[in-house]
Amino acid sequence: MSEEKQLSLEEAFEKLETVIETLEQPDTSLEESFDAYKEGVALVNLCNQMIDRVEKEVRVLTEGGMTDEF
Repeated sequence: MSEEKQLSLEEAFEKLETVIETLEQPDTSLEESFDAYKEGVALVNLCNQMIDRVEKEVRVLTEGGMTDEF
């Protein structure tokens, strides 16, 4: 997971697309599906953390002016 924390948001989304493609393959074994699912959950959590961080930074930047809704 330390590798995933170094990913950019775009890279995390790309990896998530790969995970989804793996899960959609009919010949993916149950074990491979479970591993891909775990990786996907970790990537989604990582993406959420990055988006939350950016949202907080934007709020801090806009505190001096008008607050914009996202």
